[in-house]
Formats: sequence, structure tokens, C-alpha cells
Amino acid sequence: MNSISKSILRRTLPISIFEELCSLWRELVEIEGSRAILLNDSIISSEIGNVSEILGAKTFYLLLSSQLCALLQGTLNASSLSYQVTITCEPQAIAEFTHRLQQHLDPNSPWHDRLAPYNCVHLPPFNPLQSHFNGRLWNILVPEFSETSEVMYEGLRVCQPVEEALRQQVAQERLLNQVVGQIRQSLELSAILETAVRELRSFLQVDRLVIYEFKEKTSSLVTYESRVSQSIPSLLNVVAEDTCFTNIPQYKHKYRQGQIVAIDDVEMRYAASLCLSGFLEKYWVLSKLIAPIVVNGKLWGLLVAHQCFKKRQWLESEKAFLGQIGEHLAVAIYQAQLYAQVQEQKNTFEQRVIERTQELRDTLVASQAANHSKSEFLGNMSHELRTPLTCIIGLSGTLLHWSQESTNLPLDKQQKYLQTIQNSGKHLLDMINEILEYSNLQSGKYVLAVREFSLTKVAKNVIQRVSDEAEHRRISLELDLQINEQEDSFYADAERVQQILYHLLNNALKFTPENGTVTLRVWREKNEVSLEVEDTGIGIKEEQIPLLFESFQQLENSRRRMYGGTGLGLALTKQLVELHGGTIEVESIVSQGSSFIVRLPNQPQNQYKSLNHLDKNRALFTKNKTIILVESNEEIATLIGELLTAANYHFIWLMDGAKVIKKLQLLEPSAVILDQDLSEVLKINESLKQLPETQGTKVLVLRDEITSKEWTEISQMGIDDYLIKPIQPNLLLKRVNALIFSNNDSENE
Repeated sequence: MNSISKSILRRTLPISIFEELCSLWRELVEIEGSRAILLNDSIISSEIGNVSEILGAKTFYLLLSSQLCALLQGTLNASSLSYQVTITCEPQAIAEFTHRLQQHLDPNSPWHDRLAPYNCVHLPPFNPLQSHFNGRLWNILVPEFSETSEVMYEGLRVCQPVEEALRQQVAQERLLNQVVGQIRQSLELSAILETAVRELRSFLQVDRLVIYEFKEKTSSLVTYESRVSQSIPSLLNVVAEDTCFTNIPQYKHKYRQGQIVAIDDVEMRYAASLCLSGFLEKYWVLSKLIAPIVVNGKLWGLLVAHQCFKKRQWLESEKAFLGQIGEHLAVAIYQAQLYAQVQEQKNTFEQRVIERTQELRDTLVASQAANHSKSEFLGNMSHELRTPLTCIIGLSGTLLHWSQESTNLPLDKQQKYLQTIQNSGKHLLDMINEILEYSNLQSGKYVLAVREFSLTKVAKNVIQRVSDEAEHRRISLELDLQINEQEDSFYADAERVQQILYHLLNNALKFTPENGTVTLRVWREKNEVSLEVEDTGIGIKEEQIPLLFESFQQLENSRRRMYGGTGLGLALTKQLVELHGGTIEVESIVSQGSSFIVRLPNQPQNQYKSLNHLDKNRALFTKNKTIILVESNEEIATLIGELLTAANYHFIWLMDGAKVIKKLQLLEPSAVILDQDLSEVLKINESLKQLPETQGTKVLVLRDEITSKEWTEISQMGIDDYLIKPIQPNLLLKRVNALIFSNNDSENE
């Protein structure tokens, strides 16, 4: 440890304390009388001009006597009304100061010769003047310990910097507590780093202190800086070229390991690197002390202290202290990064919730007025949405609370909390998307994308999709494919078929207990595919089966509380099945299990080829096309009439079928919609096919329900299509358009 540095006190003191120190030096020369001289800046300013440029301080007092040598230097900081003070009794330091002074004094000056006889090296030990000086200096700098001054300084050989010798550790802890306090009070990283740089530079009494930050995507540079004087060149935002560090092996690696680097003479240390030595010379760096800032195992930056006016030998205590500050700043940076990450996720989730909730409100307004079950749905959703939202808000709030405290939350717990927040957000988004998907289906925004696909591939894909859930619930998942290679090809909307199977399998898994079995079975019956999902679950009461496919429904409140969900899965399934012109059936026994069977017809290919050109040829296809409805119910007739008229069809309503054949023969409609007994429908259809004028007329039947067997039979008799009541407007228009377009194609052919 360097003795000169050890015996030099550097401190920022109020003006009043500095004036007391000046008075002490004047007091000492009065005690010594003619045996001492006192020289200050006022006495010699007329002889050597600008004292501060030559001696490094604007104000100084130099006492030289046979018993004591003491030097006081001070530089005024007008903005803070304080002095930056240096006090030393070290003979070598005083000799260097005196030598610089003599160099600038005229040889004929009386002061030149008066300075020569004094030798501060050989001073008598334990003399009264030193004891008096020690006690008075202690009283000024540390007044609270004035009663013990004689005991503390009894037997000292030379003057030691009183406060630095006895209060250094306390002062370091005070600054550490200040930095830690800043971290506790604020998560604003810039405020913490600015304060730390300013206070640390003042405490260490260095000329410049900077934070050099390593940037990942941009150039690394100095981001924070504090200078003792504005005359010192600023390093703020200055980028040091990486090539300057090529001669320093693994310079980042040693910092990553937490190594603190102290360089007393940079000119000697970096003599081999012209690039680096030139850079340091440009910015007045004579000595430097470097501590790394390692955040979460990565080198974030460097905390660097510079001496710009004279070289300095760094103490071990200064190295350790700078390293401690670097560690605390690393904690502050990590907490600020974590806080910013949580805030960003929280804001993202909140925005998504706001947007999705608004869409949800818009979607459900009409449904709430039409159906009491939708009121129950909102009550259910308030619980379902609140659960993930509680996780998101609660855990993000917990992270925020811990980030404001000094306690370091373990990394594994932080990751667990963030993962829970992310999973809750995904669950919330899935539920809202399911509701919006149902809304789109209801509003007629779905259009089938019919293409040829493999039934085997679709079945295996959906099994794979739900396999993780089955494994998590410890349920056996089986696939029973009862189709050969020739039966594997099918025409439908493959994506919607897979969606139908997913909802059915997901529903089966939800209501099947542990160690149960869920089976997907696929087979063909001529032009139709059958998809069955069978489970060994809790089953359904017979009287509750008709409610299964109602929107926003779960059969019992207790079941809703236990299994959760929106209650839209089976409703969506039914809509998608009917969009394909198919049927869905349910068989169930309580406590034994349930079976859902979906039957989908192979979709006509030419029909959808025409639909691909719908926008281009709509006017041609619908121009002067007449549709006749035979319907006794006025409300149904009004609904259908409004829809078809809005779609530019020529609509005619007949209330009964007594003279319908003659009227149809006369009007020659493109299509006829029949809502009558099946026997009457078949009779009218047979007559239409026999008359030359109506052979091309398409027949659409309205039914309360129809089985696949019934449809097969009546389609073979010439019925073109059917629609299940209650009538869905979008589905009615799709079926009518398909009939008219196919009719037009046949005419063109």
C-alpha cells in the first residue's frame, strides 16, 4: 500500500469547515513564531500568476517548521457551496509541492530562499505542535469524537488524515447505503446510475468517473459520467474502438469473472498499444480503476474511475469499495430490466384484454337480448376470465413488489411466475378466440373451402393434437380406422372437419375420469363418412341431451364450476356439421359414457367450382331468377322472402299446395322451397320432373329434423337439398345460391 496515498486526506467540505481549517494553519504559525513560515496563494499570486493552473488548487496554505509540515489545498465548487479539500503531512508530497512552487518563483524572490532550509523528513517525534495540530484537526473534522482526541492521537509520529484513518469504513458504508436506498426507492435505472456516478466520484475524489455500457445491437459507449471540472474532456457517448483492446488478452473474460483492475500508470501499462495509449492520452487518463458490472452472468458494463491531472496509486480498500458499488448497481440494473419486462407483458395483456373484451361485448349484445342463457354465460365468463386475469395481475404485482424491496427474488421463482403469467394469458386468449369464432360462424362469415383430403391424415393429426392433454389426464386415447385405401379420399373442408373432431375429443377428455378411455372411430358408408367419438366418462341424462348443442350451455352449474370453459364447443361443432350438410347424434348412459356420431356427405365438386366465381358472375346467375316458396307459416315466409329479395331473387310466396303444380308450370321458377309433409313434397317433386317447363327446377325441402337414411332415400327420388329448421339466414342463402348456380351450369352445358 502506498504511504503517500495513505496519508493524504481528500474530502468535499462546506465552506465554513474549510475556513476553520485555514484558521488552524494561521494559528499554528502564530504558535511557532519565527521558527515557521506560512505561505498561501494570496502571498505569491503576484509573483507566479495563476496558482490553480500551476499547483492544481485555487487556495492553499503551506506550513513549514522544525516540528510540523502541513499542506492544505482547496478548490471551490460554487454550485454546491463547498470545497474539494486535500490535507497532507507526508514529507514527500510536501517536498514535491514545494519544488513545483520554487520552479515558478523568481530566484531573486525572498520566498525562494526561505523555502530551501526546511526538511520535513527529519522531524522530532511526539512534539507538542503535532499533538496540538492532531487534536484541533480532529475537533474540526469529527467534532462528535472531540473528547477522545488525546487518547486517539497519543504517540503519533507524523500527522495522519484523521477522518480517513478512522471514518473511511463508515463513510463507505454510508455511500453504499445511499446507493442501496436509491435502488429501493426507485426502479428508474437512469436516476440510480446518475446518482451513483456523481456520489462515487465525489467520495473517491477522482477527476472523472464513468459507466461504460456494452451494447448488444449498437456500439458500446460511455452512458453516464461525472467530472470534477468542465475543463476535463467529456467521454459521454464516446465509443472506444474494439481494435484498441486486441493487445489485451481476454479483457472481457476477466471482467466477466468479477476481476477489478487498478492501473497506476496507463502510459507505462499500455506502451505497446499505440491505439489505446493514444485514446487515453486524448482524454487525459493518467491512472484508472475499473470494476465490472455483471448482470445475471453477463458483462453489462464497466465502472471506471480516472485520474486526469496526476497519477495515483490505488488502495486495496478503494478497489474493494468500487467492486461493491459495481455489484449493487448490477442488482439495480437486473431489477430494472425485470420490472421493464413485466411492465411490457402486463401492458400487452391489458391491451389484449381491452381489445378482446370490447369485441366480446359487441358480439354478445344481440345474443343477451334474445336468450336468457346468454346472461348465464356472462356470469360464467366473469369467473372464467377473472381466473387468468387474477394470475396475471397478482403475479406481476408480486414481482413489482419484490423489485421495489432489497430482497433478491430467486431466479427460478421469477421464471415460474413469468411462465404462469404467459400461460394464463394464452388461456384467456383461447377462450376469447373461441367466442369470436362462434360469432363469425353465426354471422355467416364462414365459407367452406372444399378440397380433396385424406381421412386418415386428418384423424391422426387431431389425435396428435390432443395427445398431450390425454396423457396429462391419464386417459387412454385410441384411433380405430375402419376404412381401406380406396375409401380414404374425401371431399369437404378439411380444416373444419378437423375442428369438429377436436371439439368432440376435447369434450370427451374433459368429462372422462382418470384411467378412462376415449376412442375416435372412422368408417365410410358409400358417399358419406361417419366419425364417432366414444368415451367412458360421466355420461349425460336423457332429458339433457337436447340442450347439449345450445350456445353458451353446460348442463349443470356444478359441472360448470368443476370443468370450466365457455360452453361453446358443441354448439360450434353442430354449426360446422350442418354447414357441411351433415348430422350429429348422441347416445349416452349416465356413469358409463357417451358416443357422438357425426355423418358428413361427400361435397359436390362442381358446385364449389361455381362458387369460386361467385363475385365475378353473381349478377348473371341471379338475374331474373324466380324462387317460389310453399309455406303456411307467415313468419317463416316473411323471413325467407326478406332474405331472398335482399339477395336480388324474384320471390313468390304460395300459402298452400292445392293448385301449386299449375302455378309452378306457369311461372317456371329456378327453384322451389317446400315446407310440407314429406308425402306431399315427393308428389310435387315428381310432377315437376315430368313437366317439360319445370324439369330443371331445383327442390329444397324444409324439415324439423332428418336422418341420414331419410335424406338418402329422398335424394334418390330427385330432391336436390334440404334445410333444418329453425332457419339460419346465412345457411339458407348458401343452399339457394348453390342450387341456382348448379342449375345455371347445367343450362350452359
